[in-house]
This record gives sequence, structure tokens and C-alpha cells, in this order.
Amino acid sequence: MPQLVALSVSIAILGALATFACLHLGLPIWAAFLAWACFFHSGGNAAALKSTVVCNLFGAVAAWVAAVVILSVPLAGVLTLPGWAALVVGLTVLAVCLAAHIKPLSNIPASFYGYAGTAAFFLQTKNALALPALTSATLSNALVAVAVSMVVGAALGFASAKLGAALTAPVPAAA
Repeated sequence: MPQLVALSVSIAILGALATFACLHLGLPIWAAFLAWACFFHSGGNAAALKSTVVCNLFGAVAAWVAAVVILSVPLAGVLTLPGWAALVVGLTVLAVCLAAHIKPLSNIPASFYGYAGTAAFFLQTKNALALPALTSATLSNALVAVAVSMVVGAALGFASAKLGAALTAPVPAAA
């Protein structure tokens, strides 16, 4: 089977299974697909799997820290909420970028996928941008939900690459 067809079939099968599982478990499937894409963007191999997981999670933690700081440190009278949020986000994304000096954290795009996915979750999910949700050990916590989904997505990226390669391999001729 041609490589593109094989990879497409493997992604379709695993994508359908992932969608069913994520919807059944209450995980954000879009975060899994972000990490899946990040895996291929990062090289589509074992090193990419490691880089994707580490940096997606690092970015997710950075966004979670930003949200907790924004909500926990009120600066009424000093800065407006948009000003305070902008400052905190600016500082945390600066930290994400500067952390790229550390080899395991050097995949800045992967860190930004994790940051963006986590921010999207708490900005778009009702009641997710609140300290009780952000500090719970449940799937209502953006960090928990997105981190689990992104690890699953990266693993699915790796699995789809392996399955695609297996489907591409020539079948030995019968003797």
C-alpha cells in the first residue's frame, strides 16, 4: 500500500477510536488531535514522541500557572483585568521561550500547543476559569483534561506512524 494511503488509513482508524474514547471519557478530543499533529510536526519518530509529550505538558503547566496567578493575585486599582492578564501571559510565554535553552524543553511550538490548548479549555469551557476548577484533581481542571488528552494524542500519533509503516511494508510473495 502506498505510504500516504497507509498512514491515512491508520490515522482514520485510530482517529475514530480516539474520538469514541475521548467523548465517552469526557476528554477534549481536539487536544488529542493537537498533540497528534504536533507529533508529526516534530518529526514523527520516537524522539518526536518524547519532545511532544514533554513540551505539550510544559506549555499546559505554564498556561495553568498563568490562570492561577491571574485569578489569585487581584490587582484592582493598579491594573485592569485585561492589563493584568496580558502581563501574566507575556511573562509566562517568555518563560516558555527562554526555557528552550534546556534541551528537553527546546521544542517551542510543542510548548505553545500545550499552552494554547490549556488556555482554550479554560476560556471556552463553562466554569473552567475559576480557582475551584483549576485546583481540582478532575477533568474539570484544564491542566488535567488537556494533559491527559495530549499524552493520548501523542501516543496515537506514534501508534499511527507505526501502523502506517506496517501497512506500507511490502507483503512477501508466496512461494
